[in-house]
Amino acid sequence: MDFLQNYGFLLATLVQQALLGLSLYFPLLSGQLSLASPGFYALGGYVAAILLVNPAFAGLRDALGNWTFVLTWLVAGLICAVLGLLVGIPALRLRGIYLALATVAFVQILQYVALNLDVTGGAVGLFGIPQAFGFQDRWQYLLLFLPLLAVTLLFTRQLERSRTGRAFRAIRDDELAADAMGIPPTRYKVLAFVIGAVLAGIVGAMSAPFLNTWNARQGTFDASIAFLAYVLIGGSRNMWGPVLGGTLLAALPEVLRPLQDWRLVINGLVLVLASLYLPQGLVGLFTRRRAPSARPAKAEVAK
Repeated sequence: MDFLQNYGFLLATLVQQALLGLSLYFPLLSGQLSLASPGFYALGGYVAAILLVNPAFAGLRDALGNWTFVLTWLVAGLICAVLGLLVGIPALRLRGIYLALATVAFVQILQYVALNLDVTGGAVGLFGIPQAFGFQDRWQYLLLFLPLLAVTLLFTRQLERSRTGRAFRAIRDDELAADAMGIPPTRYKVLAFVIGAVLAGIVGAMSAPFLNTWNARQGTFDASIAFLAYVLIGGSRNMWGPVLGGTLLAALPEVLRPLQDWRLVINGLVLVLASLYLPQGLVGLFTRRRAPSARPAKAEVAK
């Protein structure tokens, strides 16, 4: 129990970051470099914070009790799904770096909107968000994040084996060929984008009580780069890549904390080396199969 008391916040943060890495994995599954997840994460957190703090919803909180927290997850997921659909339909007609820039602009727009609204607390943000289900310790949020991670991994596994998952991979490998085969690229790319948006929004709604405060710093360009690093370092072609990358990269600053300022240098060095020498990510070290030995067969000599 002492271990959970001392490291519970860090453990819950590792699982949280793994989930956020997975939210970026779904668009990548269909070949889309989207950096919009921090925006949906911030939006989901604001939805939860407003429902849990704003006096206008006091009657709803009194009527629902702890079910209010479940309601925040559902509302955040629904709002992010609708916004993901509205943003995805025009944005996903872009490709590559142009799509990345468009989604970064989306994150910046949400951040500036949050900074200028009274309901979001402006630049100060929202404070005093009640702990979910009356939790007394931060490690108890593992009871929320871990089941969500398990459900997400199970969903991802079934999705990849389904017809939709095969369509995603076909679009990722060759969009023009997939279109010629009757697979509508825009429809499937928007679907992948919306799935990632919903996951990021739900994680944000769970994270607002976890952090006890919420402000515009939760969804920034820096967060977009961090989430992308989770996927690229862990591996973008396997669902375990974002989990491994998010866990390790979120833990690295804490592991290197005794080195003080040098930990930032080492953290950057790890990212550079992994990018250069692990093109398939860290997961590639475990999934790489040994190529069969190409020993030439002995020719039979006719006697």
